[in-house]
Amino acid sequence: MTLRRRWRLILRVSIATGGAFAVATYVLGHQQAFFAPIAAVLALTAGVGMRVRVTFELVLGVAVGVLVGELLILGIGRGAWQIALVSALTVAVATLLGIKGMALTQAVNSGLLLAAVVPLPGVTDPALTRFLDALVGGLFGLAMVVLIPRDPVRDIDSDVQRLLRRLGGVLSRVAQALRTDDAALADLALEEARAAQSLVDAVAQTATNVAEVARMSPMRWRQRDDVARYVDSVTDLDNAIRDARVLARRVSAMLRHRESAPPGLDEAVDRLVVAVGIFADELAQSDEFDQAREELVEAARIAMASLPEIITVNTASIAAQIRSLSADLMLASGATRAELDERLDFD
Repeated sequence: MTLRRRWRLILRVSIATGGAFAVATYVLGHQQAFFAPIAAVLALTAGVGMRVRVTFELVLGVAVGVLVGELLILGIGRGAWQIALVSALTVAVATLLGIKGMALTQAVNSGLLLAAVVPLPGVTDPALTRFLDALVGGLFGLAMVVLIPRDPVRDIDSDVQRLLRRLGGVLSRVAQALRTDDAALADLALEEARAAQSLVDAVAQTATNVAEVARMSPMRWRQRDDVARYVDSVTDLDNAIRDARVLARRVSAMLRHRESAPPGLDEAVDRLVVAVGIFADELAQSDEFDQAREELVEAARIAMASLPEIITVNTASIAAQIRSLSADLMLASGATRAELDERLDFD
């Protein structure tokens, strides 16, 4: 099952590395084309949403490294102290040019390889060879992302569903805590909401990745609207998780202080759970969004109506957080702020 899910990556890596090596060796005539397949792998496995940038940094870093390394080697030769000097000067030059991150790493690597690897007799200028190999490998890596892309909607939908299921579980515990006056259950919900931050981070990374794929690959252009809907929802889902943390913390504080939960608050949270379940089916499809939004509006209405005449900081905060959750989830589903003002403005 794991191999089946990664067939695209296996195919991309094999074609990119083999193709880059073949072009560098048989087309360009390089006899030591080891960096072409390495550059292809670096471009393919770069951080999400950074493949174009990483390819540019590969070429830029290599250019600086080969320039410094070649100039020094021509004058001082190869050896241990020469390698140390090449490393130091490469970092210094790159720093002065404002180069950092991947580009700095490749600059140093390029200088070191030129200083450490003795070229074969009759081999083309190693500086030019290294530069061209980086270019070929990076372009092959990008080509595989474009020609054999992952399904961006499936990727982000999977992550969003996991996040929404976690949010639904947190809210279900909060509702049960309100019904049973169980502060320990609210504390457990709070711990789960805090642990959900890793899922939020994963969704944000996936959103960056799928946006890049949908933008670069013609095969995925038809999915750009769906991808954009998911990407636009990330901030609002992050806010919803934060709201859930505050909600769980306030419910816990209220119950620990022996305050009675106003009737209706548990029902309001249950309405949120229903709406989250609808969104979790597939955020890209809006057929049932009207029903989900109705649940969210009703959750906010019930929460505000449940406030007693004499309110405490905790009860007021709980009602406010339920309303905030309703608003953020409506925004995640594509609602406008004007719609929020109209539907969540209760007298």
